[in-house]
Amino acid sequence: MQFRDLQKQYETYKAEIDAAVTETMKEASFIMGSKVSELEEKLAAYTGTKYCVTCANGTDALQLALMAWDIGPGDAVFVPDFTFFSTGEVVSTVGATPVFVDIDEHTFNMSPESLEKAIIHTGETTDLKPRVVIPVDLFGQPAEHAKIREIATRNDLLVLEDGAQGFGGKIKDKIACSFGDISTTSFFPAKPLGCYGDGGAVFTDNKEWYDLLRSYRVHGKGSDKYDNIRVGMNSRLDTIQAAILLVKMKYFEDEIKACRKAAEIYTELFKDNQNVVTPTILPDYLSSWAQYTILLDNAEERTRVMKKLKDNGIPSMIYYKKPMHLQKAFDPLAVHTDCPVTEQICDRCLSLPMGPFVTDEDIRLVTGLFDDFLSK
Repeated sequence: MQFRDLQKQYETYKAEIDAAVTETMKEASFIMGSKVSELEEKLAAYTGTKYCVTCANGTDALQLALMAWDIGPGDAVFVPDFTFFSTGEVVSTVGATPVFVDIDEHTFNMSPESLEKAIIHTGETTDLKPRVVIPVDLFGQPAEHAKIREIATRNDLLVLEDGAQGFGGKIKDKIACSFGDISTTSFFPAKPLGCYGDGGAVFTDNKEWYDLLRSYRVHGKGSDKYDNIRVGMNSRLDTIQAAILLVKMKYFEDEIKACRKAAEIYTELFKDNQNVVTPTILPDYLSSWAQYTILLDNAEERTRVMKKLKDNGIPSMIYYKKPMHLQKAFDPLAVHTDCPVTEQICDRCLSLPMGPFVTDEDIRLVTGLFDDFLSK
């Protein structure tokens, strides 16, 4: 069993993907070829945003957004404590200060109440200027964007949506990567929409920021790549990856539906197991199910369960085992607030095999092992 079966995905779309890659190879337009701009148009249309700028990866996407806003030393950027390292890393990279915010114990996304407290704490204890909040659409479910937007508006904060795991998720009819002033996603292979290498994208409705993003991703270019009007990055999406993504986009909604069905089966089969807490999806929300993450009683039980799964050929992963505020890299660089929910979730969370190609039989095997093992 695969944690996320990318081999099966490739086999399913092999003829189309191979043809798209071969066409790109024949054209020999490997950097910023026509497929890149075609993909950007389709991604913008899918999310309902005016502009999309692709880039080399999801981390660069976040950094490009901060650069477009001129975020730097003396600025405070509010980041959930329970997320992948890059969400906070980019803040430090541009010289700003990350302020870590606790999460909601049910959704694992940034807690609006904790965000309010973190803003007050930063104002009372530092000389930093609050500038940006980065809500993360974790595990496929969008953050509580309406509440976060209201807080951001009151405090004059820009909203940078990190939709690396949320692409394809929705709140009512509004889709992830359209909730921020700027929003980003990642095309890392295991993401809901993944390429076969690294890739990312940035979304906005603001033409000025769009122009800056396009410049920053190619060494701060002006009229052409040899006219450099600002210091930028080298962060372009390869044409081959764009070609692959164009194929996969045709099947993306079907894959999301398959993931939602798999999640429903997991939750149904776990419903009578008192030792497992299944994911919570808020009313009017749809998750793209980047991960199916459960909670166990404690870290020791999780270790025992992971060994039992591994002994039966079933992979599992911990996302994430250490809070951001405990990462050594941030010791001198961040503002630390109390994040007790994150700390206990890090000890209890466990992600199980998920994806559009996980089968009902796979899920029954996984949940059956839980029933057998945890009942003893």
